[in-house]
Amino acid sequence: MGGRLVTLQARADFLRIAAARRRAVAPGLVLQAARQPAGFNSDEMVRVGITASRKVGNAVTRNRAKRRLRSIASAILSHEGRPGTDYVLIARATTADRPYAALITDLTAALRRIDPAEREKRTAAAEGR
Repeated sequence: MGGRLVTLQARADFLRIAAARRRAVAPGLVLQAARQPAGFNSDEMVRVGITASRKVGNAVTRNRAKRRLRSIASAILSHEGRPGTDYVLIARATTADRPYAALITDLTAALRRIDPAEREKRTAAAEGR
């Protein structure tokens, strides 16, 4: 789809997404999702927030984990994320050391688990059904 990726920064957005209770846990990350509130250009952009708690490690490890999550978010969510949806990627203790290809797989699988019906529609449209 190729939507634009915008970074979430307000704490209220992170809390709203967590309250929506749509989440998928993978070995390298936790993905949370919620519809954007009314008033946004929801047809055009995907908003994403990234966080890492102190459980992940010291500041250097947390920053490395966040950089890696930003990288996979731009690679995957910009194309496969649903416009009008806000996502939060939460780093886990294994995020900083997990192979990049495994993180890509984790995010792709988590997206499928969060919204299986949307994924099936896109697959059917791509196959020309």
